Amino acid sequence: MASTTETGHAKNIANFQTLIEFLTGYGSSYNPSKSNLRLPALIALKDSAELALADVLSHNTIYNGRVSERQVAFSGIKIMSTRFVNAIQVSDASEGSIKEAKFHNRKLQGKRASPPKTPVNPGETATATISASQQSYDQLIQHLSGLKTVLENEPNYQPHEPELLVDTLVSTITDLQNKNLEVARTYANLSNARIARNKLLYGDEIGICETASDVKKYIKAIFGATSPEFAQIKGLEFVKIKN
Repeated sequence: MASTTETGHAKNIANFQTLIEFLTGYGSSYNPSKSNLRLPALIALKDSAELALADVLSHNTIYNGRVSERQVAFSGIKIMSTRFVNAIQVSDASEGSIKEAKFHNRKLQGKRASPPKTPVNPGETATATISASQQSYDQLIQHLSGLKTVLENEPNYQPHEPELLVDTLVSTITDLQNKNLEVARTYANLSNARIARNKLLYGDEIGICETASDVKKYIKAIFGATSPEFAQIKGLEFVKIKN
């Protein structure tokens, strides 16, 4: 279902089409000197706006798909990380490697090694401590990469199970990085599409809203404020939407 905002953009275009239909009905009486108010220019602007709106909807669908794919890909990494830590603990790895592996896993899980200290001063708030929850997608990849580095540099970590091999972890990290990049790429495309749409609908002088306002002024000038022609179009709403 389209969002209220996208419906608002579509309504502006639909009202602009209605405006064009009224102007077409005026025949030769509608003859503005300003080129961007002439019917061919209005029709071209409406067509471009429709294409731009469709482009935004298309990019939004693609972006939402990539976000969902990333969410699924990241959903199992905390369990996966814990399995690797369990595996290194039952290997002949050094205590230092095991400690480092636990550190990166703890970061990935969003946990502290110990509870935060109680503020000494009653007026001191939680903002005085540094957050241990580094849970953005980039940071999760970083924590998993840290675990990978520990495992690949520990000569005594030699599991027999394919799912616990360092190569498996490397492949997972590469997949997560790619999915994260796809979200960023598709969001950039969506953002650029929105900019193009907004210029056509709401740009100064050239946008649909400004153009419709000028058309209304022209109709009011040539037919009069109390004319039936102006009554036809004055109620058509063109609302500027910021996003």
